[in-house]
Amino acid sequence: MAEDKLTTRADDFSEWYNQLVLKADLADYAPVRGCMVVKPYGWALWENITAALDKEFKATGHVNAAFPMLIPMSFFEKEKEHVEGFAPELAVVTHGGGEKLEEPLVVRPTSETIIGYMYAKWIKSWRDLPVLINQWGSVLRWEMRTKLFLRTAEFYWQEGHTAHVSAEEAKDEMFRILDIYADFAINEAALPVIKGEKSDTERFAGAQITTSIEGMMQDKRALQSATSHYFGQNFSKAFEIQYVDQNNTLQFCETTSWGLSTRMIGAIIMTHGDDQGLVLPPRLAPIQAVIVPIFKTPEEKAKVMEVADRIFKELKAAGIRLKMDDRDNVSSGFKFNDWEMRGVPIRIEVGPKDVEKGSVALARRDKPGKEGKSFVPQTGLDSTVSGLLVEIQDSLLKRATEFRDANIHDPKDYDEMKKVLESGWAFSYWCESRECETKVKEDSKATTRNIPFNQPDVEGTCIVCGKPSKRKVYFARTY
Repeated sequence: MAEDKLTTRADDFSEWYNQLVLKADLADYAPVRGCMVVKPYGWALWENITAALDKEFKATGHVNAAFPMLIPMSFFEKEKEHVEGFAPELAVVTHGGGEKLEEPLVVRPTSETIIGYMYAKWIKSWRDLPVLINQWGSVLRWEMRTKLFLRTAEFYWQEGHTAHVSAEEAKDEMFRILDIYADFAINEAALPVIKGEKSDTERFAGAQITTSIEGMMQDKRALQSATSHYFGQNFSKAFEIQYVDQNNTLQFCETTSWGLSTRMIGAIIMTHGDDQGLVLPPRLAPIQAVIVPIFKTPEEKAKVMEVADRIFKELKAAGIRLKMDDRDNVSSGFKFNDWEMRGVPIRIEVGPKDVEKGSVALARRDKPGKEGKSFVPQTGLDSTVSGLLVEIQDSLLKRATEFRDANIHDPKDYDEMKKVLESGWAFSYWCESRECETKVKEDSKATTRNIPFNQPDVEGTCIVCGKPSKRKVYFARTY
């Protein structure tokens, strides 16, 4: 039916995204403005993301804990820059149990303050350090303009908070985590992100250094996909996180924090999706392959289902995440469209002719139509499907990388840069002044995304003002 068709990306990318999240059964709108309900299929995708990251965090010595959602307002007032950064987004509880509270409580927008308070109680000696704690949970920020997964009032994430004896050790931690995020994005989500340092303007409130991974979406906007921060002693001084060093001298800790959220799901949708629906990277897809038995008569059904059930058991034993679609109230064409919308990487069709020939039809989600369809023997299907999943994963990363590189430009002057930023990224020298950064934003609605660590060997001149410049930065419109 026409009304069920997905709006195309070319017609309205934003509306395509909104419809796709709903039609693919990832999430729905909650009754509270700006909040979302993550549906089972969306949560299964998030679980695969969390499992991959949690494994890496633990492999590098981090442990999980849980901290309260309600934080005393006075905690936020201790770190001036932090509270100023979050003030417009705070949700505040003033009453509890039918009575006005003596002190208002903030619903956590992030946990630096409450964790800082606890670290001050726990850390006494250099022997207690480093403290490497991560928390999985949700936070609440009173966003004015919301979009499912990308920017909601309540969202799910992990937030790591660490304390160290030295600035060097804390910075090493910041970069170690950024590398974990980048490796995850590239190798698991097939997102060719760029690592770099944020400008002073874009830096997290209260941080001395903020680093990020930035991805290009299909509408050529940038999406900040994760951040890792070095705080220096900003929070340790505000919350008196101190330790006695080996010389019996009292010192302030050096701290970090870092986070990745359900925004990563939005990045996957907007990087890989097409006009038929989701296209999920096999390493994260909740269902990696769906088996669709095709038959018309009871006799055909018996023969087809015998083969389909055997294939299901073989593939499941090989560790492939599978679904058998044996619904008898919808057509095969409906099933094909349904699983395409949900982005399942491989569809395995088994019909009467396949039973006779000892074959199956494989359809790749990343290559719709005839190009992505092949007929393969049932013998050794587990290795065929496993190999194809790897091929699809690599193909998605290659395609996204080529798209990104084709839409990053090095304009020769400011006028050309403004044109580039209408539909693409600019990679240009910048004097790192706030004035030039503001001018670009006012003239093009683009912001600095990050200053990549890999820089040209030669100095240049600022694309905006012409002054000498040591580093190049990515400018882009963003979400």
